[in-house]
Amino acid sequence: MLIAWGSNDQIFPAAGAEPYKRDLKTLEFHLLDAGHFALESDGDLIARLMQDFLGRHVAARGPSPNQEI
Repeated sequence: MLIAWGSNDQIFPAAGAEPYKRDLKTLEFHLLDAGHFALESDGDLIARLMQDFLGRHVAARGPSPNQEI
């Protein structure tokens, strides 16, 4: 799982990420210098994080059995 969380988010404080960090064995966590609307302020960075994450985790597995190629 990829999580990009705003460290200045006053609606969902960074402490809210702790259960994810505790419960998920495979987690990539990024605490950004952003607020609740991190996609608006850091959209380019989040897009790069997503592309990198998907490139490493999805592309490496190949197509799913139900996926048409």
